Amino acid sequence: MEQSEQQAYILGAMFVLANRLQSLGDKLDEQLSTKQWLVIAAILKSGLEAPALTELAGMIGTSRQNLKKLLLILEKRGFVSLAPDGSDARILRVRLTGKCGEYFAGRSKREEQFMKNLFQSFGPEQTDGLYRGLALLTANISRMESQLTYEEEE
Repeated sequence: MEQSEQQAYILGAMFVLANRLQSLGDKLDEQLSTKQWLVIAAILKSGLEAPALTELAGMIGTSRQNLKKLLLILEKRGFVSLAPDGSDARILRVRLTGKCGEYFAGRSKREEQFMKNLFQSFGPEQTDGLYRGLALLTANISRMESQLTYEEEE
């Protein structure tokens, strides 16, 4: 198979795998969708006690509006709290609650098993290769996004 055919396959496979992975992840937990899990993971990964809504939207590649919808559901369930920033009321800060920490501690074994099953036949070489390939794709997408933003401003 030629490189261009492989690249087309990879692009298509990424869309299909994203849908299948989301569906599989949604079945892991009735209380939390995969997208809601991603939001909580992004908050933890940010390293900030209370990241801004806009920062989180950028981290996970979604709009503020879509993210706010997810966060309002998570807030209703007691996983996050939303509050205006102390110095700028236009900024909405997101904090994880104690309930969220307890909940995730209770499902950690299921998550570990899920990851183990997902990467079952991966050795260190395959894991490293996929990691590096995804990092390159991420960098290329970021570059393309910034070029689009720059072109729209002209």
